[in-house]
Amino acid sequence: MGWAAFVCVLVPVVLVVYGTSLAGAGGAALGLALVTGVCRALLRRSERGTARLCTEPSPAHRARHGRPGTGARAGGRHGG
Repeated sequence: MGWAAFVCVLVPVVLVVYGTSLAGAGGAALGLALVTGVCRALLRRSERGTARLCTEPSPAHRARHGRPGTGARAGGRHGG
């Protein structure tokens, strides 16, 4: 997230240097900060979900249609 903060400061400075108004550069800075915040929140949510999945015990593996995978028809092709 350090790079995101750096870019949120650098982009408005570059815009002002190249002739954009202060209001336009400020708007760009606010937009970048908003996008950065949303991305950070989504990333944290995703990381929490992944961590939760890794700590929960997984249910027993089941074949198609929810039946346990046993017998001659358990997976693969079968003659008909």
